[in-house]
Amino acid sequence: MMPTCPLCASTDHGPYHRDARRDYRRCRCCALVFVPAHQRLGPAEEKAVYDQHENSPDDPGYRRFLSRLFDPLAAELPPGARGLDFGAGPGPTLSVMFEEAGHRMAIYDAFYAPDTAALERTYDFITATEVVEHLFTPGAELERLIGLLAPGGWLGLMTKRVPPDEAFPGWHYILDPTHVCFFDEASFRWLAERHGLSVAFPSADVVLLQRT
Repeated sequence: MMPTCPLCASTDHGPYHRDARRDYRRCRCCALVFVPAHQRLGPAEEKAVYDQHENSPDDPGYRRFLSRLFDPLAAELPPGARGLDFGAGPGPTLSVMFEEAGHRMAIYDAFYAPDTAALERTYDFITATEVVEHLFTPGAELERLIGLLAPGGWLGLMTKRVPPDEAFPGWHYILDPTHVCFFDEASFRWLAERHGLSVAFPSADVVLLQRT
């Protein structure tokens, strides 16, 4: 049986690239590039990679990196908005930045903060920085997050977008073995249309989607 695209569930996809470690397929429906399921890491191997991350709210460089999402999203929020940082990682930082700006934050991370009660509430905004490229089932996960947004709520994502075809083989983003889904701008436009969202691209690796 032909596997389905992990974003749009289409079976209309084909070979895109192959390197020494993995294959990459591209969906003709939503333009997602993805690694086949049998070539993904297991949970223990995946977490071992994440355990090497040393991100911290005390790191000014990491704060500057996150500000690429924080600045345009914070400009859209009312005072005291309710937010969720999804995939916060071992050193939650973006949630701290929003709390410092007067917003109320929850966090969720499948490995480091797995309290699913955070996924049963409604939020004015949800963030996921450097997360969606790790998701095995991004279609289902993003649909769940969109369902947690209050009317007018925002979903702010940060992930590198797929480069031109000729640049893909040398793209640093595919070197990380935990990166398994790679989004094109067209992928986010498909997502917005599928769920009735507005979409904006404030920078090369940031997308803001609003539940209208």
